[in-house]
Amino acid sequence: MMQKQLNVLICDDSVLIRKKLKNILEVCKCHSIEEAEDGIAAIQKAKEMKPDLIFMDIVMPGKDGIEALEEIMNENPALKVVMASSAGTQSHLKQALDLGAYDFIQKPITLEAVTAIIEKIIKEEKGVSANV
Repeated sequence: MMQKQLNVLICDDSVLIRKKLKNILEVCKCHSIEEAEDGIAAIQKAKEMKPDLIFMDIVMPGKDGIEALEEIMNENPALKVVMASSAGTQSHLKQALDLGAYDFIQKPITLEAVTAIIEKIIKEEKGVSANV
């Protein structure tokens, strides 16, 4: 099954969404899961914990997901950031992908969507290490 334990940061201004996503990630056996409630906290936490993966909401107070993504990618261009988008934020998705977002998932977030992304990351990392 899944070899690598991923360190994941969840960034969303909704406590309920963070809790739901955390439960999903625990099912996916992610190693350490941290939470941030807005873009400012996400940037700080990303520096501290050096996650493998960030789930980032687009619409948040303070700094939105796009601004936070841009700063995080400047710090660590290899980081995988998955944007969580609700209806109506599609226009932001192209911008996010242009800034280096790894992927995006539609809200409401499902176990299947998260599992698919995590499996894709693990497959890619296996592919990378196999070629070394």
